Amino acid sequence: SGRLRDELGVLPPGDIRNCLVALSTEELLMKKLFQYRFSNGSLQGHSFGNLFITAMSEVSGDFSAAIEKSSEILAIRGKVLPSSIDNVTLCAKLKNQELVKGEDKIPLSKDGIESIFIEPSTVLPLPETIRAIQEADTVILGPGSLYTSVICNLLVKDIPEAICQSEAMKIYICNVMTQPGETDNYT
Repeated sequence: SGRLRDELGVLPPGDIRNCLVALSTEELLMKKLFQYRFSNGSLQGHSFGNLFITAMSEVSGDFSAAIEKSSEILAIRGKVLPSSIDNVTLCAKLKNQELVKGEDKIPLSKDGIESIFIEPSTVLPLPETIRAIQEADTVILGPGSLYTSVICNLLVKDIPEAICQSEAMKIYICNVMTQPGETDNYT
């Protein structure tokens, strides 16, 4: 996702792809295709699903429309909505006081994360996302990379307030293992 963002200026599709695949009712082959990562050549490391969503964004001219069209192709149950479609950079202040910018660079540090924030800090959520939280029966956070996939959504203006004000049951699904660079030494 980071390379696609840097090279093409698109919003990072990785977490969206994972949500779409998790909710897909399509055949296992389609799920495998969306999760497939190229192992060599100029596409090495890229997942087909990320490339697909990126191409769909460019064709439709809109990241939200790309998610909607991809949802139809994967025949998902439910709806996947990003916290925001504004272009933001996830940043971390490490325990050694170093600042790291970029979702893909944060887990590379061995010094531990003290806090995370987004730049700009004033991005707005999608109104549909706030509405979905308000109307939800259950709000589920996780699983995923604690700082770069889960908590980062709570940094978008009005998202934490909407979750707190919601009468829905709130569930956090913790990862079963620690993740290097994010939750080293967590219990």
